[in-house]
Amino acid sequence: MRNTGGSAGCDERLSRLGAREHEVLVQVGAGLSNSEIAATLHLAEATMKSHLGRIELRERIQAVVAYESRLIHPA
Repeated sequence: MRNTGGSAGCDERLSRLGAREHEVLVQVGAGLSNSEIAATLHLAEATMKSHLGRIELRERIQAVVAYESRLIHPA
């Protein structure tokens, strides 16, 4: 996963995420539920939620906006 633009603050936050957090963020942005993300990435739902917690989203809609704005997308 990679960042393709946006503000410096967004760039900094995205650069601090690990590969799995980027994968989870992209899946959230694509509108998948927690259980769908866990199944897609072959993770336990609790593990997926831990990754999601490290992303520090105030609301899931932030990920959707980033995804639709092409700030994040699958590599």
